[in-house]
Amino acid sequence: MSAVLATGLVSPDLAATFFEAQLACRTDPADLAADLVAGVAGIVVIDTRSAERYAAGHIPGAVSLPQREMSAERVRDLDPEAVYVCYCDGIGCNGSTRGAYQLARLGFRVKELIGGLHWWQQDGYPLALGTAPGVLVAEVECGC
Repeated sequence: MSAVLATGLVSPDLAATFFEAQLACRTDPADLAADLVAGVAGIVVIDTRSAERYAAGHIPGAVSLPQREMSAERVRDLDPEAVYVCYCDGIGCNGSTRGAYQLARLGFRVKELIGGLHWWQQDGYPLALGTAPGVLVAEVECGC
């Protein structure tokens, strides 16, 4: 018996629906970096970690909005037309998932950055330090 097939297999149509939903809810570091460098309007990067972690190093252009502090009152001044890309430390942290969930529940359009800050750095993108968002100035190259 195949270990791969032991849990079943969905139809190609169901698989396509599943992967389409994943792509609609997530983005990767190369795509985010490309939009940041190009200055694409309406993309707002949210660092869902603590303010201290943000100050120690964050994606240039990101704003600090810790997921533990998200509430209707705290996000009332966010642009309802923007798309919010949430991230945290990496795949071992669910802060970005919690943040994206909370923003979505509050009516905002969201995506989650897969791999978080870990994959951002692994792909060679720089960090901004301190409490200012900073700006990404980099050449963007994706290997896929």
